[in-house]
Amino acid sequence: MTFIMYLALFLLVLGLVAVASNPSPYFAAFSLVVVAGVGCGVLMGCGGSFLSLVLFLIYLGGMLVVFAYSVALAAEPYPEGWGSRAVVVYVLIYVVGVLLVSALFWGGWWEFSWVVSDEFNGLSVFRSDVGGVAMMYSAGGWLLVVGGWVLLLTLFVVLELTRGLARGTLRVV
Repeated sequence: MTFIMYLALFLLVLGLVAVASNPSPYFAAFSLVVVAGVGCGVLMGCGGSFLSLVLFLIYLGGMLVVFAYSVALAAEPYPEGWGSRAVVVYVLIYVVGVLLVSALFWGGWWEFSWVVSDEFNGLSVFRSDVGGVAMMYSAGGWLLVVGGWVLLLTLFVVLELTRGLARGTLRVV
């Protein structure tokens, strides 16, 4: 199980480097889907299967539509691919940055705190991730409202950035 979690965390960091280093929205949106899937897998490996499923469905159902729409509006005839010189330079810079930051935390402290949330209560009636979701809706309702407003603002910012010099969404695509 530890090897699978190490592999998932490695893929998560590699996907984040791919998202940050690629200037083309085509490949960056695909990398973002991979990062969302791997991140939900990491969350599921830590015991949050319900929260992982909800996060994955909301992300793919909501935000991916915005990214697909912005990719359609920012159509480039020749997008920069993975083998482009600028993308490779950015990937190397980000990988070196990740290695330098991880060297600061290289030790062994994470192995002792890596415990699945349902491991200590074997015969419990409630799962911890479902209790966490209930707590999020009861005590953190205002945070959900703020998150909704941030997503709406992000939608308008993405649409404004991708509209270019044309009339926005009214132009002929």
